[in-house]
Amino acid sequence: MRRVRTGVVILLLVALLGGAGYVGWVLVQRSEPVSLPETTGSFQVGRRTFEWTDTPRRDPYVNGPRRLAVWLWYPVAKETTGQHVQYAPDEWSGLHLKAPASVFQGPFDILQDRALDRVAVAPGRFPVVVLMPGMGLSAPMYAALAEELASHGYLVAGVTPTYSAKLTVLGGHPVESKPEASPSNLGDGSEGSQQAGDSLVKVWAADARFAAGMVAKELPNSVQSAVGPSYVGHSFGGAASLEACRLDQRCAAAVDLDGMQFGEVVQKGVKAPMLLLGADDSCITSVCGPDAGNDAARDRAISLLKASSGTSWCATIPGTRHFNFTDYGVYYLAYPLRKYLPLGTAGPRHALTVTNGYVTTFLSHAIYKTAAPGAPACKS
Repeated sequence: MRRVRTGVVILLLVALLGGAGYVGWVLVQRSEPVSLPETTGSFQVGRRTFEWTDTPRRDPYVNGPRRLAVWLWYPVAKETTGQHVQYAPDEWSGLHLKAPASVFQGPFDILQDRALDRVAVAPGRFPVVVLMPGMGLSAPMYAALAEELASHGYLVAGVTPTYSAKLTVLGGHPVESKPEASPSNLGDGSEGSQQAGDSLVKVWAADARFAAGMVAKELPNSVQSAVGPSYVGHSFGGAASLEACRLDQRCAAAVDLDGMQFGEVVQKGVKAPMLLLGADDSCITSVCGPDAGNDAARDRAISLLKASSGTSWCATIPGTRHFNFTDYGVYYLAYPLRKYLPLGTAGPRHALTVTNGYVTTFLSHAIYKTAAPGAPACKS
């Protein structure tokens, strides 16, 4: 018996020492600087942040008008110099995962962002793209996509839907989510989730359309007024982008990145060109990926496509999961955190590169009539 107890103690000591050694190795690895992917467009990128109030619109979650934090990424002339932005400055650093998971995620202060802080917009006029995040996430967590688009000559307004995101910052203070603005059952296919999503998507679509109008007011000499705004979104932000495009008669294009569709757009469709990109476990393109666990989104996607009159393209990006469309593909994430998060087997940076390529090619085709994206036409 004594020998058994001794063996157990030795095994426990080995496990503790091994665990401590692994944590120490992770702490060293997470201190190594990482950077956002290099952009491929002909412009450098600038970034400004704004707080805009939609005075006529009552916020459904508080007593007062709707207030939004909006990050604007925009084209900058190549020869411009300036200070690089912090990826998540000040209170926005709260986007980092909390302890104990934070030990396995690289800190934001060593994540190198290529955008220049508040420099002048490049000469010329550029189309507006409104970028909507996934439920609970915030616009800064899509900087890789936003900066790629800006480098190709777009004014990209990233909206963080107040009270739906786990964190937004208004007036220098963090604002957390409210349960009524961030339902947890979206996407489970139940009647209750569909009703909640159909109601909430109206708020997000209004946020997107308001942001598009404010960019034109903030940068009147830089907006290409002959072209209407395009709406791009991930997850629930993808649904909001489609609904905003349906409501905006000037909408140039809409992109849904792995987002189950909600709202009247499911029955009424959109008139503008549309791109649906899904993950391996998704059915949002109307064709379920190889790892899809259920087809709750399939019928809604089919209805959307049948009701839409614009040209639609659909694709599933192999080896991806839901978070491969976000900057989680750039962050340092150690095991077991990387295993726990919805990230697929595809190289995270590769997945972002493929996504960015699809989106930039599609928008260029929709707006400038360049070559069509490689994605096939959608099946309805």
